[in-house]
Amino acid sequence: MTTVLLLDALGQFLQPGNLASVLVDGLAKAGLYVMIASGLTLIFGLMGVLNFAHGSMTMIGAYLGGLVMVTMVGNATGAGTRLLFFFLAMAAAFAVLAGLGGVVEVGLIRKLYDRPPVYQILLTFGLTLILDELVRIVVLFYGMQPTSDWQVALGTKPQALETQVDLGLLSVPGLDLFEIAFGALTVAALWAFLTRTRYGMIVRAGSEDAEMTEALGIDVRRVFTVVFALGAGVAGAAGALLMWDSTWGASVPLAADALLPAFVVVIIGGLGTFRGTVVAAVIVGMTDAVMTWWFVNHIEFAGLPEMTIFLLLVVMLVLRPQGLYGVEEVGGH
Repeated sequence: MTTVLLLDALGQFLQPGNLASVLVDGLAKAGLYVMIASGLTLIFGLMGVLNFAHGSMTMIGAYLGGLVMVTMVGNATGAGTRLLFFFLAMAAAFAVLAGLGGVVEVGLIRKLYDRPPVYQILLTFGLTLILDELVRIVVLFYGMQPTSDWQVALGTKPQALETQVDLGLLSVPGLDLFEIAFGALTVAALWAFLTRTRYGMIVRAGSEDAEMTEALGIDVRRVFTVVFALGAGVAGAAGALLMWDSTWGASVPLAADALLPAFVVVIIGGLGTFRGTVVAAVIVGMTDAVMTWWFVNHIEFAGLPEMTIFLLLVVMLVLRPQGLYGVEEVGGH
């Protein structure tokens, strides 16, 4: 009987419509994961700093994006104008978090480069506790529930992102296509920055050999600041996008919810390698989508898909501890 039910479920999963739906869902999750994790891998790739405050910066970006949308978007605003304001919200979140990241690097982390890595880990972990409590104080002061989605911000979403988009074989949520597009845009923009710009060349040189880069007259510490600011800014922009996703939303627990899959992605891909982060984001996103379909439709245990992601991490650590594209040492200093 169990075999018959399993074969029946497998037959449903292999139907073209279900496969296409899982594929789109997986790519949407991958787009979110690569946005969250790319800033983390940029910071570690050059600086060797595991930034535990990365999730808090994503969470702050979600609240900043929601604040811009709630402040500027009225009930009568058209969908096109809402999208325009959303791009403005993402730009604002990127700018504010980039500034915060620069201040954190110069004021705190720079003083610990000559210390063992545990000092940086403890510092960034303490920083995330402080940032989370500060945000919790602010949202409580303004009468918002810190443990639930910011429904007011979600209400600013254009109708086109709430409705199903007909792709012929299936209908998918417009927000999924939006997340896929932003994930691809993030990958393309960071790839172009790292491989097609002079500053990107300096970043890669600094990650390979900081001493030689300094010998060529380049201020590596300034490069560290720029990269940390860029990584924090990308985290803030990712948070602004998560603000519209009802699965995530703007909430204080978003800091931990965003940090955990980001670490899973960068560890599976290989610490400090952008290519590995992109590949791992696709793997983790597709695994999450497949397991979500199975556990929601047939096993009815919605908490298990997250567990399978961490099981994937455990398998990778056992079989290939350095990750898919990782090297033994990363970080220029």
